[in-house]
Amino acid sequence: MEKIVIIINGAGGAGKDTLCDLAAKHYQVENVSAITPIKDIARNCGWNGEKDAKSRKFLSDLKRVFIEYNDLPTKYLFAQYEKFLESRNQILFVQIREKDEIEKFKKLVTISCRTLLVDRQNINVEKWGNASDDEVRNYQYDLYFKNDRSLTEIEQEFVSLLSSLING
Repeated sequence: MEKIVIIINGAGGAGKDTLCDLAAKHYQVENVSAITPIKDIARNCGWNGEKDAKSRKFLSDLKRVFIEYNDLPTKYLFAQYEKFLESRNQILFVQIREKDEIEKFKKLVTISCRTLLVDRQNINVEKWGNASDDEVRNYQYDLYFKNDRSLTEIEQEFVSLLSSLING
């Protein structure tokens, strides 16, 4: 059974989690994010899960602090990757925002790894005022996926894309 790591990125509302959920209907999938351990810390500091500009900047800034202090996001992702290698899962979706963090993680991966930008025409791509969100498009991704059709069409196209990646 072939395994693949897909670093998936896109603006808020582009449909990254929806695509991961659609993939899970056809493959054994795991979806992890570099922000997960940061959110856990932020909750202990009073963050309530808001997704407004102030909260997004707080999370981005806190993530940067932990990247510089002990590389917590990458350590967390690598631990998830090691579990994935031992699992029966076929696809590991990894959500990482910052291009330097994408490159750092890619260097740790020893199996097939591709980067994917999800784009959606009808979403408001605003500037959030933090480097994590505002720089998403400033990376040369391996793959681009337009998420602007019906859910059925998107599912068929995305599953076809995944099939071609897994089967070489």
